[in-house]
Amino acid sequence: MPRIVFELPAHFSFSTEMQIYISHVNQGGHLDNAQLLSLVSEARVRFFQSLGYSEADVGDLSIVVGDIVAQYKSEGFHGETMQVAMVADDFNRYGFDLVFCMTEKSGGREVARGKIGIVFIGKHTRKVAPVPDGFLRLLQAAPA
Repeated sequence: MPRIVFELPAHFSFSTEMQIYISHVNQGGHLDNAQLLSLVSEARVRFFQSLGYSEADVGDLSIVVGDIVAQYKSEGFHGETMQVAMVADDFNRYGFDLVFCMTEKSGGREVARGKIGIVFIGKHTRKVAPVPDGFLRLLQAAPA
């Protein structure tokens, strides 16, 4: 199977920090792949909060993750502080990609990169719905 090749955008509009806890580390002594997704999910929640929304209420819609791709660039270790940068990209009628880059804070070593496919759904219908106009304008106006 071919390797994932994923290029990062030049700029990110959001960044948050989080520490790797012992519960994030596997038997190999480094950041576990499932825990990477957990950390990225927490960063995604913070991204929406930074815009004044929760994932469960974006203009009377909710969001779901349609897909996710992640590429490791190096190991992450217990006690390190990660900086997770994010930016909305590749917009479509029903969502967008939330691109992320995780780096170790003190030295800037890149640990992982990837993107999360965000899809909007009706809270009650549970069917795909167009991105709310106000939210879309907010994302497009975010400084890059």
